[in-house]
Amino acid sequence: MRLREAARAVAAAALGPGTGPRLSGGGGGRAPMAKSKFEYVRHFEADDTCLPNCWVVTRLDGRNFHRFAEQHGFSKPNDDRALHLMTKCAQTVMQELEDIVMAYGQSDEYSFVFKKKSNWFKRRASKFMTHVVSQFASSYVFYWKDYFKDQPLLYPPGFDGRVVLYPSNQNLKDYLSWRQADCHINNLYNTVFWMLVQRSGLTPVQAQDRLQGTLAGDKNEILFSEFDINYNNEPLMYRKGTVLIWQKVNEVTTKRIKLPKETEEKEVEVTRTRTKTVPLHCDIIGDQFWEEYPEILADS
Repeated sequence: MRLREAARAVAAAALGPGTGPRLSGGGGGRAPMAKSKFEYVRHFEADDTCLPNCWVVTRLDGRNFHRFAEQHGFSKPNDDRALHLMTKCAQTVMQELEDIVMAYGQSDEYSFVFKKKSNWFKRRASKFMTHVVSQFASSYVFYWKDYFKDQPLLYPPGFDGRVVLYPSNQNLKDYLSWRQADCHINNLYNTVFWMLVQRSGLTPVQAQDRLQGTLAGDKNEILFSEFDINYNNEPLMYRKGTVLIWQKVNEVTTKRIKLPKETEEKEVEVTRTRTKTVPLHCDIIGDQFWEEYPEILADS
């Protein structure tokens, strides 16, 4: 260890002032970039600055989650534990990172909307994507036991990400509408598919053949006539996905205080207003959501 530190010190001295070894551990800040003959390699970095005045959307998807869900015993067609865990991870991302005005998630994906005017990390796309994906993935592992108490995590999950820019409010609304429409289409298909497998005894191949070429009305008819299921009565979380927005919430806590002229402490309730991420299961394709929460698009 001493030899390694000595070698670093010698190298730093050779490179010049301000180029000492970077210390691991938090709180110390970051030393200036080394001024040396090797600095030219920085020019190979691609400029990935996002265009100004555009909504920055970072979407992540579970990598090979069909296999992951199978090996971890997810319930079909929907597993509440998995969906709530995804939402918890998304809330953590919104709380830990800056400038996220809302998020939308369904199945194994989540989209995070950054402010139009955000200058976080100088609007570098690689920073948006890597921070969101790494925070989400680490949170998934960290909170796993809170939702899957009897199911050990067999191997680390993976997520991929992408960054897309939307210049207008309508573009952003259409993107989110697209993701919610995808949620409805996939959930309707999966609901019918797994009913045919689990309750009618069809094999997956037989169920797939049965549903080939069917429209939404046909699937609804199969659910109602064969399984007495009205799809419109299925939980909104399954049909609409989850929207995360910021809202002011009153939190009531109990504190023990000693009042004047009192000899003993008493318990009193204290109400504090905090801004927190709140999950909603609602339609975002129509205008009602956007009229109810105009502050999202205000980008203040």
